[in-house]
Amino acid sequence: MKHIITRYLAIIALLTAGTANAEVTANIGWDSEYIFRGVPQSDSSAFGGVDYANGGFYVGTWAADVGQGSEVDLYLGYVHEFEGGFSLGLGGTLYEYTDDFDARYTEEKYYGAYSYIGLEYTVGTYDNFGLGDQDYDFLALSFEYEGFSGTYGTFGDDFDGDYLQFGYSTTIADVDAHLDVIFSSDDLIGTDDTSIIFGISKSFTLSE
Repeated sequence: MKHIITRYLAIIALLTAGTANAEVTANIGWDSEYIFRGVPQSDSSAFGGVDYANGGFYVGTWAADVGQGSEVDLYLGYVHEFEGGFSLGLGGTLYEYTDDFDARYTEEKYYGAYSYIGLEYTVGTYDNFGLGDQDYDFLALSFEYEGFSGTYGTFGDDFDGDYLQFGYSTTIADVDAHLDVIFSSDDLIGTDDTSIIFGISKSFTLSE
């Protein structure tokens, strides 16, 4: 991940220097259950993050309570929006955990979107507590339309399994709320399972 961060930060520093559309935002929230890509992480999870965006480039950090310790993410990337509702992006993410909840994940992500349809392809490496790296890839097809959303995600290489997620989100008194139903496969988590999640979050603009 070090070479990813170094390369992207150098590009960001060069191309955003002197621009005047930078923005710093923060977010906090809570979910009744934290499930990431169909895999349960923790019941009743609080989370929060800070992001810097400038002309399509972004860098940020996000952390969540996972019961036994915390998950702490560092990420950065670039998204370019074309005329006609089409966009392309790439990025890198580092997932770290405290109290040995899990080992390190490093990822490179490539994605595109047109109108309300999105496609993501991610290539990652799992540190596996120093017992030998495991490589994986992740492919997701998603949609979002007037508050309704859905995702089909599937893993490959050293990881296996897939999931379906359907949800609805809305804003009530400046607070974002969402309700999601997630169907995780036996190959992914060891048993077929269905989860229903409710969550709330709030975003803040710190500077622009």
